[in-house]
Amino acid sequence: MKQSGVSQWRKLDNAALAFPAVTGKKDTRVFRFYCQLKEEVDGERLQEALDKTMEKYQVFQAVLRKGVFWFYLEHREMRAMVKEETQPPCSRIYIPDKKSLLFEVSYYKDRINFEVFHALTDGTGAMHFLQELVKNYLQIVHREAGLPELFEDGKVTEKDLEEDSFSQYYNSDAPRIREKKEKAFQFKGEKHEQQDMEIAEISLPVKETLEKARSYGVSVTVLVAAMLLCAIHEEIPRNQQKKPLGLMIPVNLRNYFPSRSMANFFGWIEVRYHFQQNTSFTDVLKEVKAQFEAELSKERIGRRMSELVRLEKNPLLRMVPLEAKTLALQAGTALGGRGITAVYSNVGVIRMPKEYETYIRRFGLFASTDGLQLCSCSYGNEMVLGLTAKIPGDSIRRNLLSLLEREEIPCRLEENTFPGQRENNRNAVRKFFETFTFICVAIAVVCGMVNYMLNDHLSWSLFVGAGCFCTWLVVTVAYGKRRNILKNLMWQLLIITVAGLLWDCFTGWRGWSVDYLLPLASLVVLCSMLVITKVKKLEKSEYLFYLIEAGLFGWIPSILLFAGAVQVTYPSVLCGGISFLVIVGLFIFQRKEFIKEFHKKLRM
Repeated sequence: MKQSGVSQWRKLDNAALAFPAVTGKKDTRVFRFYCQLKEEVDGERLQEALDKTMEKYQVFQAVLRKGVFWFYLEHREMRAMVKEETQPPCSRIYIPDKKSLLFEVSYYKDRINFEVFHALTDGTGAMHFLQELVKNYLQIVHREAGLPELFEDGKVTEKDLEEDSFSQYYNSDAPRIREKKEKAFQFKGEKHEQQDMEIAEISLPVKETLEKARSYGVSVTVLVAAMLLCAIHEEIPRNQQKKPLGLMIPVNLRNYFPSRSMANFFGWIEVRYHFQQNTSFTDVLKEVKAQFEAELSKERIGRRMSELVRLEKNPLLRMVPLEAKTLALQAGTALGGRGITAVYSNVGVIRMPKEYETYIRRFGLFASTDGLQLCSCSYGNEMVLGLTAKIPGDSIRRNLLSLLEREEIPCRLEENTFPGQRENNRNAVRKFFETFTFICVAIAVVCGMVNYMLNDHLSWSLFVGAGCFCTWLVVTVAYGKRRNILKNLMWQLLIITVAGLLWDCFTGWRGWSVDYLLPLASLVVLCSMLVITKVKKLEKSEYLFYLIEAGLFGWIPSILLFAGAVQVTYPSVLCGGISFLVIVGLFIFQRKEFIKEFHKKLRM
């Protein structure tokens, strides 16, 4: 189904599949692309520009939803709002159960920021969006200047923009890649929290950098990659210098397979180097160049891409529930990361019509990381290196600057101000939760001590401890699922039902858990969902599947009744009848949405 030419929902591309599984407080999987102007940014005009940009890139107007087997993107009529920058760079954008857009546009002084969760797009997609946004903003602010449109490459449809190019170019007959990776050097020890991530930006002149690269017979990407390897090597402890250094280099697959998709369409190569005692910078350059040439053939890139897509299309893996897939993806990411020391991503040249040079100072980007990452891009005669690190200290940055100076490449360390960075984000809610947890444990322990001192054994204190645990679990789940009330209700129903059954069982079975608790709790949850749906005016995609879940759960008391496990019948009859009517009503009156929701959630 389409809305304004945009698919109402679509599956994640192959590269995006892992991002929802591995994102978290340690690495938000968010990257920032920004444009620094030669004038202060007007927030109201920027909002106007964003509204206009979203008309072209409606593909970004999506939220991340969770199915039974896969995550998927769902189109939402939500207005993207501009805000003044107040949060640390690359803060979390995707938060489970929070139905919000997967990107943010903010501004600070003369800087326009575009931050995006990597499951939505890659560096190329983000670059196109920011170019359009900046173009629209400057056209609005400087109407009298008659600024031109961007370079267009023909008519692009919404289908082109949301295309899954991985599936488009997947070759099932591509030979498999069999290679064993050697474990690379890893940064150990304490790491910064996300809000304390080190960010350094180094500005280089494109002309001199390009001349230096050509003098060595290499590309700028190879030159910078070799410098990063050398900068890291200088900080490796002597007892770990036998391990190689490994760099992951993302590769824009659009350079090999034509695509206009705004979804992710990138692969990567891995460059490794064993440093010896007498290794020179020229030695590193030659080896990195050789590995680039070997890995960057279209055949090799295509085989690696098809290898990853083959896993996604495996019929057995497709049938594995999402929760199990998530664990496997987390394990696979951790295992694959053992061969990587750092990441270097070069987005390349950002082109704008010449008329915009009067207003634009530079473009830059950097990314969230759980270790060390370098990003780069260039505009005009300025190349910006964005180095982010969770590793304490500035030694690698210092080494990189020294290498640039040694190679006689003019460089400048930029002084940037990021509002919100290094602020104490430990909020009152977290403190309350920690205090509540301690109180629950303390009550259970104190009651156990009193019980044992009075009776020389534990009896009633066990039930107090169980009650404390149940209370803690209910509150914890309620807090964790607070962003999705309907999902919260289903979890609470499940917890209360299981806790009631166990309590009834261990206190001498009287049947109250199945006679009263199970049917009445199911009814309360089902009726609450109906009321919440009406009051909050939720969209069908937000409530339909949860109503179906609650309705099906409400059939359990009837099943137990027919199985002879229930003594008091009227609660179970009432619950089963109402639940059945809800399911039938949804199917009759919202059949199309009913079937579509199952199709989305159960897509393998």
